[in-house]
Amino acid sequence: MGWLAQAVGHADRNVPLRSHCAGLLPDGVRKSVEPMAARLAPDHVRSMHESLHRFVAQSPWSDAGMLGQVRSYVLAAMQKMGPVVAWIVDETSFVKKGTHSVGVARQYCGRLGKKEGE
Repeated sequence: MGWLAQAVGHADRNVPLRSHCAGLLPDGVRKSVEPMAARLAPDHVRSMHESLHRFVAQSPWSDAGMLGQVRSYVLAAMQKMGPVVAWIVDETSFVKKGTHSVGVARQYCGRLGKKEGE
């Protein structure tokens, strides 16, 4: 993850970056700071919440710099087998469910081959 840490600009942000990424990765769970803090540090929710919130809300890194780092990493991995001819992004592979999206109907999920819950 050192390649991504370069984009946040300061070594003090490396640990919060790792925590934030770890909180974003699990499938099917809320990605806001408070639930992430509870999952990452159940015995120290308050301090983890403060750390994540400060990292997300107050860190002065460049969005363009961060996206550039991610783009370089991903593109290099994609080109290992040859040049990229097409890049298809299929958002239907993400399961859309839950009680937090009021008024949103269940949607088709390509990974499940149906609407979630059917």
